[in-house]
Amino acid sequence: MVKKKEDIPKWVTDEIQNAKFQKPNEETKTGYILEIYDKDGKADAQLYEPVEDGRHIVTLDLPKNIKPTDLERGVVYEFTFESLKAPLSKKVVEFLKKEKEIDMDAVYQFNLKKMELLDVSSEESTEEIEE
Repeated sequence: MVKKKEDIPKWVTDEIQNAKFQKPNEETKTGYILEIYDKDGKADAQLYEPVEDGRHIVTLDLPKNIKPTDLERGVVYEFTFESLKAPLSKKVVEFLKKEKEIDMDAVYQFNLKKMELLDVSSEESTEEIEE
């Protein structure tokens, strides 16, 4: 059997899937929801401030008390979440960079703790009324 060039070896996928996360770091950032995944209990959020690795878009794991149907896309929220990081071995980092042109040195997980709807539009309308 001929191996496809795009296949990632089992030892690489095993390490990524079984990555050991470090102690969580709690963060609070503002942004808005891009996509909601009802079945998976997840949501993609666009953050105004980047997370540790420089990304502005993250996938948040939703807690049981937040129902995906309660979320609104495109409105501004303040998200409080745990950011977990699992560093990858030097061997895996070098393989991904050299063979796959992927610059990745860790796996991240983001667990939403709470979110608050920020009422940006009413502040603007209040200013307009006062003028």
